[in-house]
Amino acid sequence: MNSKKTVLFLCTGNSARSQVAEGLLRQLAGERFEVFSAGTHPKGLHPQTIVAMEDIGIDVSRQRSKDVSEFLGRQFDYVITVCDRAKQQCPIFPGAEPIHWGFDDPADAEPESQPGVCKSEGRDPSETSVVFTGAEIEPGSLVLCLLSDVG
Repeated sequence: MNSKKTVLFLCTGNSARSQVAEGLLRQLAGERFEVFSAGTHPKGLHPQTIVAMEDIGIDVSRQRSKDVSEFLGRQFDYVITVCDRAKQQCPIFPGAEPIHWGFDDPADAEPESQPGVCKSEGRDPSETSVVFTGAEIEPGSLVLCLLSDVG
């Protein structure tokens, strides 16, 4: 019997926000959670996502952009949408507790600003921030939010 809680992070493109959340939670609390991510309209893993996560010592280069349809019929304890569009288009996952955390999409930034769009600040994943076009995902806070939201 698997005692880990299952979590699906969902956004539109599954290129940055949900990928970062998947990598962070797996790294910082993987012993408690089985973590997945998907998109309602996946468009591939954004190269800056890999770079930003490498900067804080988390390798997401083997993660891939997935369509939410790959997970239909699967049981999750929590489905966490990280953008408003995905929240509106999220299919029903019976038995899952829906949680919404909205973040701006770094993949939508103008090409000339993309190198600085998705970056890490610091080296310890539990004490740094990943900055997304004016929105920050703080890894320690992400895990604390999830742990407090889902126990």
